[in-house]
Amino acid sequence: MNTISTDDLKKKMDSADDFILINVLSEEQFRREHIPNSINIPLGEIGRRRDELDPNKEIIVYCKSFQCEASIKAAKKLEKLGFEKVVDYEGGLKDWKNKGFPVVRSND
Repeated sequence: MNTISTDDLKKKMDSADDFILINVLSEEQFRREHIPNSINIPLGEIGRRRDELDPNKEIIVYCKSFQCEASIKAAKKLEKLGFEKVVDYEGGLKDWKNKGFPVVRSND
């Protein structure tokens, strides 16, 4: 499984690369805060929501931090479902914020 660093993810976003960024945490956690332009597909829903994903695009998954294993599990699940361009963003939300990059927060 391929991985991507925080800086490389930011570069991909800044250059408007065509990829899907998936936050695999719960909907509640996603609403609280997430990386801009990411979508939310919780780990437990990956299988039944696979039709929402374009198998020809690179898919980058992330969760909370280096210690969180949800993104690794999601990446493995996507690979088993036949997705070939899956990348794990290991640093997750915590590393993203530690680098001072923006997050989207809910207004509630």
